[in-house]
Amino acid sequence: MNIMLFHSTYGLRPAVREAADRLRAAGHEVWTPDLFEGRTFETVEEGMAFSDETGKDELLKRAVLAAAPYSDRGLVYAGFSLGASVAQTLALGDEKARGLLLLHGTSDIAESASVDELPVQLHVAEPDQFETDDWLSAWYLRMRRTGADVEIYRYAGAGHVYTDPGLPDYDAEAAEATWKVAVGFLESL
Repeated sequence: MNIMLFHSTYGLRPAVREAADRLRAAGHEVWTPDLFEGRTFETVEEGMAFSDETGKDELLKRAVLAAAPYSDRGLVYAGFSLGASVAQTLALGDEKARGLLLLHGTSDIAESASVDELPVQLHVAEPDQFETDDWLSAWYLRMRRTGADVEIYRYAGAGHVYTDPGLPDYDAEAAEATWKVAVGFLESL
């Protein structure tokens, strides 16, 4: 599988590269574009401030430019938190998308969005201050309405970006469970 993996609001941290290596070891080709052009952050607040300053349109433009050379291959779009939001936007706009793997985040869905049974898998903490129960319920229904085939996995007690060993949110057990299920999902595509 060809996977375009987008980083979180923390930037392209070592954990993103390690995740890409894990997926490569499972037989996938993985790209990890740096939407922040080399900047990384220690806190969500710093990363969000930079993201807001850069602007959503500019970040999406960078993501589209990164994915464009590979989109004819039928990409699986994937991402962490902010990167999941970017991945979701690109996947819903790419008729050749093969799948969508969301880790720690989702995004708004355009009313006109439509896909043909796009496989979607979401892994998120429970509770998660950025992905509340009400939001996830509404997101699920909207995503299903687009034609996506959606699976949601919740991890009780984990922090928001629980797969990154370098962050306070890290939860080793939840991270390993996530990767086991996610790798199985990718193998099924």
